[in-house]
Amino acid sequence: PLSTFRVITQSRGAIDVTKECKVEDVTALSCVFRAGRKNAQTDHDSILFDVDVKTGKVLGGTTNAHWYRLGLQECLPGRCPWRSSDHAVTHHPDGDIPVTGSVVPDIREMLHLVETSHQKMCPDVPLVGWDVVLSADEKLPVCLLEVNLSCNFFRGSFDRKVYLDFLEDMAVKMQAMRLVADREGKKFK
Repeated sequence: PLSTFRVITQSRGAIDVTKECKVEDVTALSCVFRAGRKNAQTDHDSILFDVDVKTGKVLGGTTNAHWYRLGLQECLPGRCPWRSSDHAVTHHPDGDIPVTGSVVPDIREMLHLVETSHQKMCPDVPLVGWDVVLSADEKLPVCLLEVNLSCNFFRGSFDRKVYLDFLEDMAVKMQAMRLVADREGKKFK
């Protein structure tokens, strides 16, 4: 089954697009190992294992399959849990394979790839979700599978202070831009 890592990056280059964005302006906030399930068509059907971005250690897992259930009937009481409540999964259920406690090999290489890609490809985009795969090919051990410009943390942990400070800086900048536009009489549709 397809298994990927979802890494979320933030770009401080989006706060002031008149300045050149450097790779140091981009930070990997979170990483989740999405362990694919047997017979799944996509990585949407997976166990989400949180990964510590500092150490690469794989932490507890949870699910998000309920996010993808369709139909009004799924909103009925008892039909669909709105949230999985913990990160208690330690083994992959399709074979009872231990996952929690493993370490992602050379996580710094993976994080550097997404941070550099964000800086080079879309520095003006505040938050980006990268789907990354590890390869057995020694010439290309880490590959970008997909970029998501509308993304979520997939229940992964992240430094809330870094994230909230970033959001505050973005809001302050946008408010300042709006005040200038109002003074200049600009209209937005």
